[in-house]
Amino acid sequence: MPWLVGYPRDKIPWYPTVDQSKCIGCGVCLNCGRNVFAWQGGKPLVARPYECVIGCTTCANLCPVWAISFPDIESVRAIYKREGIWEKIRQALKQEGRID
Repeated sequence: MPWLVGYPRDKIPWYPTVDQSKCIGCGVCLNCGRNVFAWQGGKPLVARPYECVIGCTTCANLCPVWAISFPDIESVRAIYKREGIWEKIRQALKQEGRID
């Protein structure tokens, strides 16, 4: 199911930023299931930002030195509200028979 239900992913600026001055090069962020990061010069680079799952902050939560950050989730919530994405998701789930 396209969770954005027709809304372009590249219009939602949700992806990590790495503070290279804090990063210790542990590599835990490379555990990202969406392969958002690449390794360059002994540290991570956000190579595929729009592969990041909107709302996911696992890499930031697991980073031992808090070198990874994300935008304020309220900016994403504002887009969802403005574009009616929540209702579109609900309708798509109904059509799939996943909710009543």
